[in-house]
Amino acid sequence: MVTLEDVARHAGVSLATASRVLNGSTRQVGASLRAKVELSASELGYRTNVAAQTLARGASNVIGLVVHDLIDPYFAAIADGAMRVAESQGLMVMMGTTHRDPSREIAYVSTLNAQRVRAVLLVGSRVADPEPTRRLREELDRYRETGGRVACVGQDLLGTDTVVPDNRAGAAALARALAGLGHRKFAVLAGPDWLLAPRDRVAGFVGALEELGLPEPLVLYGSFDREGGYAAATQATGVTCVFAVTDVMAVGALASFRDRGVRVPEDVSVAGFDDIFTLRDLVPALSTVRLPLPQMGARALELALDATGEARAETVAGEVILRESTRALD
Repeated sequence: MVTLEDVARHAGVSLATASRVLNGSTRQVGASLRAKVELSASELGYRTNVAAQTLARGASNVIGLVVHDLIDPYFAAIADGAMRVAESQGLMVMMGTTHRDPSREIAYVSTLNAQRVRAVLLVGSRVADPEPTRRLREELDRYRETGGRVACVGQDLLGTDTVVPDNRAGAAALARALAGLGHRKFAVLAGPDWLLAPRDRVAGFVGALEELGLPEPLVLYGSFDREGGYAAATQATGVTCVFAVTDVMAVGALASFRDRGVRVPEDVSVAGFDDIFTLRDLVPALSTVRLPLPQMGARALELALDATGEARAETVAGEVILRESTRALD
């Protein structure tokens, strides 16, 4: 293997000069010396050391992207938007999944800091327990002290640039739209209570029903996935409409009703939240609250790469989309 020392010897320059040319140092090297080093590297077939370049520049061309669950189309769509921005700027993406474990998220940030990545993008709901949030903020502060940049998609609790989906308002708008179809008896498939995103969606939906003078819905908790929606839907009896706080849970609810011979929307209406891309093949088509997921990921990374000092929070509104899974009552 050809070493940097071999290149320096061949070019007749010092090792430091060869390193500055080939490892991306910000210190300038004269044009003639640079040409000699580059020619020698080419003739000898020298391969640059990416780790050495990172140390020389103080930051790599790598973005750290940390999501809760890459299998979930919600996170996949946001990640896709962020990765397209990274690609357009010649940046690579290193991805990690936390499976909604706050300690894993903190560990990822620490590791990415050690790797000297250029920016970190965190995607996912914050948790109700303030202690993990405090520890994560401290880890992010350590990373930013070294020049790192951070942005989040989720609740604005980390003191960083944040793209904030307006979960409460979106769920409230959906509740009003479903009530407008004549529904009065609702069940809410709420997901885990310790995550703030489902909490906000439940609160928005329940609050809107209360403002309309409608009965309090049946709130059923379960895991934040298809299986959680499937299990919770088995308890959703005596209602005309079911709201699942994510489309993935709604898909599970549809499967649960189908397996039990409950017709959607003839016997019960079902709605979700997010408008994930896999809904295009769902029968019946699912009513939901649409979030511009790829654009959210893209904007979050743009904010991270354009960090200017003061943390910014940009709220993203949801759009109610009524499809065949919900019907008007006679």
